[in-house]
Amino acid sequence: MFAQKEALVRLLRDSDPETVRLIKDQLLSAGSEGMADLKDLASVSDPAVSSHVQEVMAGIREQNSYEEFSLLCHFFGETVDMEQATWALARAIEPEICTQKFEHKLNTWGRQFLVKISSAVSNRERVLLLADFMADELEFRGNSENYYSERNALLPRVIDTRAGLPITLTLLYMMVAARAGMWVDGINLPGHFIARHGEIFFDPFQRGRILAIRDRKDPHTARPATQNLSPSSRVTTSDPRSHACKLALCL
Repeated sequence: MFAQKEALVRLLRDSDPETVRLIKDQLLSAGSEGMADLKDLASVSDPAVSSHVQEVMAGIREQNSYEEFSLLCHFFGETVDMEQATWALARAIEPEICTQKFEHKLNTWGRQFLVKISSAVSNRERVLLLADFMADELEFRGNSENYYSERNALLPRVIDTRAGLPITLTLLYMMVAARAGMWVDGINLPGHFIARHGEIFFDPFQRGRILAIRDRKDPHTARPATQNLSPSSRVTTSDPRSHACKLALCL
């Protein structure tokens, strides 16, 4: 607890904006180490003081999120956990997001999906069950109506709205499947991003539709593309670095 709590309350009540700004800057400089004391200070009955302290706490969270993501970018390599990188990106863009609750939701979905695929015997059957779970039960879909909104690139917002970009929806399919022991790859294609499980290609943006040979379509025009999606196709599996770069470019 701040030793000068009463003095800080008086200063934050001051009618001089410059005085209030200086005190808030001083509190902000304490960083994460001062968060416990700030929470106590924010509990005072004065709404104005509480509001000032809440702004300081939000500023510290923003600093922490930025530093976390900057550090991640600096050391980003092929072995980086793509899921944690995605949460870090969301916190960097919207520091107030509590990503932990979304992780818990994914864990729950993963357990539910594990039960559904326990008796599946083929890759195709597992993909069909995954599409049914994600698109029909959870109602995830491609956001064609508002495709370029940055919210489509933030995983927590995609989970909230159940709508997203090809890359974020594919990432969600990958995360849920992985929690059930099913390996799904992200696949880079010109102008699109899809998924693959074994020899089965499928499109999370199109509600998990299984793609046949030469069946990949542009998500905007629905025109057939020339990409051959046979098992022997030279498609590019998305590694964590390229996946993160594509995601960041969507913002």
